[in-house]
Amino acid sequence: MNKISKNIKVIAFDADDTLWINETYFRDAEHQFAKLLVKYETENKINQELFKAEIKNLEIYGYGIKGFVLSMVQCALDLSNYQIDQKTIEAILNIGKKMLQEPIILLDGVEEVLQSLQGKYKLIVATKGDLLDQERKLEKSNLLSYFHHIEVMSNKKGKDYLKLIKHLDIHPSELLMIGNSLKSDVLPLLEIGASAIHVPFHTTWVHEEVSDEEKSKLNYNTINKLKDVLDLL
Repeated sequence: MNKISKNIKVIAFDADDTLWINETYFRDAEHQFAKLLVKYETENKINQELFKAEIKNLEIYGYGIKGFVLSMVQCALDLSNYQIDQKTIEAILNIGKKMLQEPIILLDGVEEVLQSLQGKYKLIVATKGDLLDQERKLEKSNLLSYFHHIEVMSNKKGKDYLKLIKHLDIHPSELLMIGNSLKSDVLPLLEIGASAIHVPFHTTWVHEEVSDEEKSKLNYNTINKLKDVLDLL
């Protein structure tokens, strides 16, 4: 384990799959979507085409459930050669509505960690996704009282974190990011001179995966569960 800088003033937490379960709902939705289109293609092919649509649409729709639903609709039209029926389109929309209504299930140790760190550091949330949906989840999580600031970011690249750091009026070395994505929560932080701790979640979106070669070049801490962060601070 690498020692965390003693200069840390702000600890930023990713939200989805760091504080609560999220990606599991997307995998379930993909399976439901594939069942609706089974007469057009295999589930594996449907998943591949849906992923292509999501990546193509990221610049337009951004991250989150709403963009995911629009990508499902587009994928259904393409795979069916525009023969998809209205009932199936309605079923796709209902998959998205169900996702937006899923319960917020906190991951193990979240409240214990926040209670322990509150008062010692300024705690914030730095997450991607749809603003309305992330605000809803934070409200339902009952965790809002722990955080000084909530930042819903359109993307998580170095320049995006530098904007956040400027807003917080701190130096990069004074920020520690904790999250489940190496691509979004670790690499960009290390690039700008901040600190990061990786807390893997059992399911990762393909778009967030990092090659073994990239991992070998990084110097960061990985912990098995969020409570382990208390041993590093």
